[in-house]
Amino acid sequence: MTIALIILAVIVGFAVILYNRLVGLRNNVRNAWQQIDVQLKRRYDLIPNLVEVVKDSMSYEQETLRQVIEARNGAVSATTPAQIASAEAALTPAMGKLFAVMEAYPQLKAQDNVARLMEELSGTENKIAFSRQYYNDSVMRMNNAVETVPTNFIAKAFNFTAEEYFNIPETEKAPVKVDLR
Repeated sequence: MTIALIILAVIVGFAVILYNRLVGLRNNVRNAWQQIDVQLKRRYDLIPNLVEVVKDSMSYEQETLRQVIEARNGAVSATTPAQIASAEAALTPAMGKLFAVMEAYPQLKAQDNVARLMEELSGTENKIAFSRQYYNDSVMRMNNAVETVPTNFIAKAFNFTAEEYFNIPETEKAPVKVDLR
């Protein structure tokens, strides 16, 4: 009888350890997602400021500015990793086009407020990249735990599921085309 209780206690203890590990991994994924969310929010807040600063100087480029704002608004309304990745696929080329057009306006690049906003956006882009990497690493650890023995038994029993990676849209994977004509 005491041996059976000891074995039962060991099994329950092991299950509790595995359950707590899964909870920790899930919370780590959620925290990593919030870090991406914070950086994207910062990016989304900087974009209208940049557009506002350059719109008067770029009077002939109103369509580009409109596309940037529309893409930004679409990204703000996205909620899941897949939706955000899709929205980012629209925002990234729009921002690239804006930066390319700004190159044609040297007086813009010389303005301190434009330079500061560009620097802030650049720093934010780097933070977003690091946050995405950390998130995907956290997702990988969680998914490994959910899919491997013996943790997968506890995961199934308590409805832990594999998490969704933040995938780079196919448009961002394509090689950059450089035309030096």
